[in-house]
Amino acid sequence: MNLEKFTSRALKMSDDVWMRHANPWSGWTRFFSLPLLYGAIWSRKWLKWLAVIPVSLVVIWIGINTRVFKKPPSTDNWMSKVTFGERIMAKREEAPVPGHHLPVLKAARLVSSSGALLSIYGLYGLKGWPTFTGMLLVMLGKTWYMDRMVWVYEDMKDERPQYREWLY
Repeated sequence: MNLEKFTSRALKMSDDVWMRHANPWSGWTRFFSLPLLYGAIWSRKWLKWLAVIPVSLVVIWIGINTRVFKKPPSTDNWMSKVTFGERIMAKREEAPVPGHHLPVLKAARLVSSSGALLSIYGLYGLKGWPTFTGMLLVMLGKTWYMDRMVWVYEDMKDERPQYREWLY
C-alpha cells in the first residue's frame, strides 16, 4: 500500500472530505500547522507537562482540518490541485501515474525525512538550530512534494473523466 493511500484510509477520506480538503484554506492552514506543532512541543521548556495541552490542540487541529472547511467555490487554484494530485497518488495502483514523477517524489520525501530527523533531535534536546533547520527542510520537501502533486494532477486530469470534473 502506498503512503497516500494509507493516509487517505487513516483519515477516512470520502469524496466529500476530499472536496472539503480541496479548499485552499484547508491546505494552507494544514501546511502551516507544522511550525505550530514545533512551537507547541518546544513549549515544554516553559510549560513542562502542561505542554501536552498545546501539543494536543495542534494534533487535533491537524486531524480535523480536512473536514472543517466547506467545499470551495472554485478549485481552479494551486492548492486545490495539490489535493487532487494527492488523491490521484492514493489511487495510483488503479491508474498508474507517469513514472517520471516517482523519483522526484522520493527525493522530496528524502528532504522532508532528513529534516524531520534533524528537528526531532533538536526538539528532544531543545536545540534551536537543528529544530529550525529541520523544520525548514521538512517544509521545503513538503513544498516540493506539493508542487509535484500539481504536476501529477495536470498530467493525469485527462486520463480519467472524474479527475477533470474535480476542477471547476
